Amino acid sequence: MLLDKNRIVIDANLAARDVFGDHLAGRDLAHSLRHPLVLDAATKAVSGAVSGALSDASKSRLEFAMQVPVDRRFELHAMPVQPGRFGACCAVLVLLDVTATHQVEQMRADFVANVSHELRSPLAALSGFIETLQGPAKNDEPARERFLTIMLGEAHRMARLIDDLLSLSRVQSQEHIRPREKIDLTRLLANVCELVQLRGAGRGISVELVCPGSLPAIAGDADQLQEVFLNLLDNAIKYGVPDAKVTVKAQIIARLPDTGAAGVSISVHNQGAPIEPEHLPRLTERFYRADKARSREIGGTGLGLAIVKHILNRHRGRLLIESTAQSGTTCTVLLPQVESAVT
Repeated sequence: MLLDKNRIVIDANLAARDVFGDHLAGRDLAHSLRHPLVLDAATKAVSGAVSGALSDASKSRLEFAMQVPVDRRFELHAMPVQPGRFGACCAVLVLLDVTATHQVEQMRADFVANVSHELRSPLAALSGFIETLQGPAKNDEPARERFLTIMLGEAHRMARLIDDLLSLSRVQSQEHIRPREKIDLTRLLANVCELVQLRGAGRGISVELVCPGSLPAIAGDADQLQEVFLNLLDNAIKYGVPDAKVTVKAQIIARLPDTGAAGVSISVHNQGAPIEPEHLPRLTERFYRADKARSREIGGTGLGLAIVKHILNRHRGRLLIESTAQSGTTCTVLLPQVESAVT
């Protein structure tokens, strides 16, 4: 970004406009980037140029973080420019996005901590059964068959856990990069509902899609959004009452709660045991389970809603969860329409 003597942005390249918006030029830097350390560095560089002090004392290098709309980290270089050399330009701000580097470091630490904790239990079970099969149950065929079945279940559980951890890491690494593909949400929801029909039939649960004739396009990643709705529907079927109905309802909303932009709401509703209010705010935390015993029994890893949350962060969307004994549980996804999603 190029600044004049009043800290007004003269020009910005495509990368800067992509991050901070197309309204940069002609306005004070503070309108787009309010971080106090950045503004101080920009002011120091501009003042150095105006006073003719182009030494290193007027230059700045620092790292800063932005939490909205998603967590991003930048390395900033602010440098004064000799007045008149490039027109009205008095300072140059160069920002290097180092989000991915920080995320890799954090994910590596989280991966080690999470894996060591979550894999300890199934590994201990496998070790115990192997020792039993090598010893007391060596020639006990009924016990051997029973133990091998349990061991296979524990091995599958570890495989699901590793798959979900890798999926979560992949999603987090892309979270700061907004998707650009235009998605036909109506078709995507129809495909997802068709995919889970057979799964629901096994518990006598039907899946109904309630959708207007057409939904506005959204900017998104089709595979990731499919993962979001497959996850929510899978949960609705697993935790729903047998021989009931899961309803997927899509509708257009004029104003999203946070941004006020036009968007789309997709809710997944089931009838089942209510989730206690104290659990609701923590359901998207990694490995958090409202009912640990039941979650493990049906093969849950505790990572599904964390993956959903990070995918929706990338799409600048939100997940709302409501649950009562009278009406069941409703998970609502809010997504911006394509016009607001890509600006």
